[in-house]
Amino acid sequence: MDRILADPGVRIVVCCGSGGVGKTTTAAALALRAAERHGRRTVVLTIDPARRLAQSLGLTELDNTPRQVKGIEADESGGELHAMMLDMKRTFDEVVLAHTDPTRAAEIFANPFYQAMSSTFSGTQEYMAMEKLGQLHARGEWDLIVVDTPPSRSALDFLDAPARLSRFLDGRMLRLLLAPARAGGRSMFSLVTASFGMFSRVVQKVLGAQLLTDLSGFVAALDSMFGGFRQRAEQTYRILQARETAFLLVAAPEPDAVREAAYFAGRLGEERMPLAGLVLNRVHRTTAEGLSAERSRAAAEELERSGGFGAAADALRVHAALAEQATRERRVAAVFTDAYPAVPTVEVAAQPADVHDVDGLRTVGDALSQP
Repeated sequence: MDRILADPGVRIVVCCGSGGVGKTTTAAALALRAAERHGRRTVVLTIDPARRLAQSLGLTELDNTPRQVKGIEADESGGELHAMMLDMKRTFDEVVLAHTDPTRAAEIFANPFYQAMSSTFSGTQEYMAMEKLGQLHARGEWDLIVVDTPPSRSALDFLDAPARLSRFLDGRMLRLLLAPARAGGRSMFSLVTASFGMFSRVVQKVLGAQLLTDLSGFVAALDSMFGGFRQRAEQTYRILQARETAFLLVAAPEPDAVREAAYFAGRLGEERMPLAGLVLNRVHRTTAEGLSAERSRAAAEELERSGGFGAAADALRVHAALAEQATRERRVAAVFTDAYPAVPTVEVAAQPADVHDVDGLRTVGDALSQP
């Protein structure tokens, strides 16, 4: 991991995996280590609305603008650490402002369909995460950008968002909705009725006239921006395929998380995106590897029969349970490591408490960088 963080040719590290596996903590720990140990000017972009990252870095809040983290131990290395949290709607607004004139932007912002899409539509967060990554990369202000991908139902949503947007922009229904604006102002309903008769009445009845009007207005207002959306999505996708990017899969030793990581590894291979390694978080191990769970339980029973050493018997039972858990976790992790033996894997031991400060992030960073 230190080789990745120190490599000036690596400008982007993307931490991805299913929700609840420690992506945010991993991303923050890596960014902190890159700044403190390797002297890199680093920004970490989190998509986590729980604000754990801000708290662990000693910041009162994070927003859509990078904020420098003070008080880190980077005087000798010369590194800097900045942090930000994606604001999905604000990022969408910034895109609109950058690619339309003020009058058209005001029309778009006032449209109810835009207000819903920019705040709540499925896939918008993932696409805007890609958009923000492209913006940060284009500015060229940081040596390293560390991305904590959205806590989606599926980790693949992050990669699929640009393609889904392109399908939406190229869809037959979207072209139909654009037709009224391109037909010299003829109304949506007269055009549809003339073309489809009964179908239009059914659509209007199901969706409602106002929704169709809002949607048609939204599509017409964004018409001039569609090519830009697609172009930027394709540019960011190419960046993710480049050698300057390193993908890190993050998983806990649980069946669903490891299975998701394996699916993602396969997808990265298909898309020719550089997979740097697997981070296996919250791993349990025993310090007495030679003492099996069976021997430990047998010893505990023998101590109890002898009528003493109750505390020792309890400790042996705790050890037995931990040894069994470690065995289960190794079996689960093997689903990935057997399928992808060439992918480097680093294990991070389960921490006794949640990581909530910079010292905790340093501990995780040290564990991540073990050979």
